[in-house]
Amino acid sequence: MEKIMQLQCGSTSKWMKVLLLLGISLGYFMVLLDTTVISIALPAIHNEWGGGMDGLQWIVNSYTIVFSGLLLSMGGIADKLGAKRVYLAGLTLFLVASAASTVVPSLYLLIVMRAILGIGGAALMPSSLSLLSHAFPEPVERARVLGIWAAVTGIAMAAGPVVGGFLVDSFGWRSIFLLNVPLAVASLTMTSLLITETKRKRGNGFDWTGQVLAIAAISALSFAIMEGETYGWKSAVILGAFALALLSFILFLIVEAKGKAPLLPLTIFKNATISAGMVAGMAINIGLSAILFVLPLFYEQVGGLSAHLAGLALLPMMIPLAVNPILTGRIVGRIGARIPMTAGFSLTALGILLQVGVDANMSYVLSWVGLLLIGFGVSFTIPSLMAAVISAAPKDQTGTVSGALNSSRQIGATLGVAFAGSIVSGSESFIAGMQDAFIVSAVILLGGGILSFFYMGRPKL
Repeated sequence: MEKIMQLQCGSTSKWMKVLLLLGISLGYFMVLLDTTVISIALPAIHNEWGGGMDGLQWIVNSYTIVFSGLLLSMGGIADKLGAKRVYLAGLTLFLVASAASTVVPSLYLLIVMRAILGIGGAALMPSSLSLLSHAFPEPVERARVLGIWAAVTGIAMAAGPVVGGFLVDSFGWRSIFLLNVPLAVASLTMTSLLITETKRKRGNGFDWTGQVLAIAAISALSFAIMEGETYGWKSAVILGAFALALLSFILFLIVEAKGKAPLLPLTIFKNATISAGMVAGMAINIGLSAILFVLPLFYEQVGGLSAHLAGLALLPMMIPLAVNPILTGRIVGRIGARIPMTAGFSLTALGILLQVGVDANMSYVLSWVGLLLIGFGVSFTIPSLMAAVISAAPKDQTGTVSGALNSSRQIGATLGVAFAGSIVSGSESFIAGMQDAFIVSAVILLGGGILSFFYMGRPKL
C-alpha cells in the first residue's frame, strides 16, 4: 500500500511539473506569436483605417521599441522584486492590452496598445527563464526543460502567420489579439497555483537614467527612419531626431561606464565574440523582420492572396525555424558556432536575394524556394549565435549578456521594419521598393556572415 501511495505522489508531482512548464511556456509563446501574427493582419488593418506605410510601421515598431528597450532592465527587476511577481504582472498587462486591442476605435490607440503589449512582453521573457531555473533546480532536468522552452520559439513563429491568416479571414483582424486572452488566463492560473516566488536580490538601486536613455535612443532613431519620407530627410524634425538618438546613445555609454549598477556593463564588450555577437544578432533580425513586414503586404496587396493563403505561403520559411534548431545544436556541439553562423547568414542572404526576382507576374515557386533558404539560414544562425555568446560570457554575467543579446536582436527587428518600410514608401512602386529593401537586407546579412567568420570564437578584441 505504501508503494502505491509513493507511485501516486510521484505521478502527481510529474503532472504538476508538466503543467508548470506549460504555464510558463505559454507566456513566452504569446510574446513570440505576437511578433509574427501581426504581419499577416497589416493589410486588413490598412484597409480599415489607412494610415499609409508609416502607420503600419508604427503598429509593428511600437511593440518592438518598448520591448527591446525594457529587456535590458527587466531581468534585474525580476531579481529585485521576485520573478513570479514580475511574470504575473507582465502576463496581466499582456492580457488586458490584448483584450483592449480588440475594441480600439483608431489606429493611434492600437499603436498605444501595442506599446503596452511591449511592456508586458519585456516582463515575461526574462522572468520566465528565472522561474524555470527556480522550479527545476537539478541541472540535467533544467537543461531538458530549457530545451523544451526554447523549442516554443519555432512553434510560435510557425503558427503565427498560419493561425493569424485564418483568424483574419474568418473573424477579422481584431481576432488575432483575442487569441492571447485564453492563453494568458491559462498561464496565469497555472503559474499562480503551481510555483513559489523566487528569492529577492538585495543590492544597488535601479539604473533609471540608463533605461530612459536606451529607450530614447531607440525611439528617436526609429522615428527618424520611419518618418523621413513624411517630413523630408533634411527637415529640422528628422535631423533633430537623429541628433537626439546620437546624443542619447552617447549619454547612455557615459552613464553605463560610470554607474554603480549599470544596466549594461560595458566590460562585457571586451570579449570579441560577445561584441561581434551583438552586431550579428541585430543583423539577422534586420533581415528577418524586413521579410516578415514586406512580403505579406506583397502577397495580399499585389498578389491578391487572402490572409490565410498568405500565411500558408510563409510556411516554407517557418517550418525550418521550428525543426532545424535541434540539428543546429548538435552541429555547434561538434564543430563550434563559427561555421554554422557563417553558413546561416549566407543562406539567409541568398534566400532574400531570390525574393528580388519576384514580381506580380511570376510564379510563387521562386519566392518559396527563397523562403526555404531563409528558414534554414535563420535556424542555423540564431541557435549558433546564442550558444557562442552565452558560452563566451562570464559565469556571473550570463543573464546580463543574454538580455543584451535579446535586446540587440529586437533593436534589429525595429530597424528592419523601419528601413524596409521607408524604402518601399519612398519608391515609385511597391515592387521596386520591395526589391530595393531586399537588396539592402541581403548586403547587411552578408556583412553579418563576414563578421561571424572572422570574429566568432575569439576571446579578446
